[in-house]
Amino acid sequence: MGPYAKEELLACVIARLLAGARHAAIGASSPIPAAGAFLRRCADPSFRVSLQQRRVANPFTEGSRELFDLAGQGRIDTFFLGGAQIDGEGAINLVRAEGKRFPGSFGSAYMYSVVPNTILFREEHSLRTLVPKVEFVSARGDPAALLTGKALFSWQKEKRRFRLECVHPGSSVQDVRENTGFAYDAPQHAPQTPPPDAHEIAALRGPVRRKIAENYPEFASRIWCSEKDRA
Repeated sequence: MGPYAKEELLACVIARLLAGARHAAIGASSPIPAAGAFLRRCADPSFRVSLQQRRVANPFTEGSRELFDLAGQGRIDTFFLGGAQIDGEGAINLVRAEGKRFPGSFGSAYMYSVVPNTILFREEHSLRTLVPKVEFVSARGDPAALLTGKALFSWQKEKRRFRLECVHPGSSVQDVRENTGFAYDAPQHAPQTPPPDAHEIAALRGPVRRKIAENYPEFASRIWCSEKDRA
């Protein structure tokens, strides 16, 4: 994939998707979306990043109620959602799949409906996670995009159908097709996702790394710490 980690590539894709956004709120266990958001803030210092239930960048003194209030007032324009399953109609499942129970929906249906720019994110791209129809509908809406570890999809609101936009280095159009359980549109020749440029890499390994280390120290150590750093 080149001299960068897959997580760095995904963070760059997220930062590009955030162009023009004003305020992104990010869930408790989302280090890659957080890295992308902080990378976006390097380019636009006015961009606001709020991390729910994290150590430092958490402005929500009253917990989730404050998050929901801000979203309802239109003061959060971007949110990230994932799920044990995601289907081709933009539905997510956070409750149960393959006989297993998960933490639950926790306001995802509300956030999906009121935040105009909802980005679906799931690093795992497999027939297990991208399914024809979710087993349980936690939320359904009109996402801005679906980003996985293999590809980026846009959402066609009129068709209620995803469209393949680009394939990440290390994957192929055939690989994406074989590992996606739902039907989607695709151009005749899907381009490859642009890799991080030198400025993005410098920002990720400098100010973004420091921000992520404050809030997701284990993730930062795994992605960015060298052997010298660990000594």
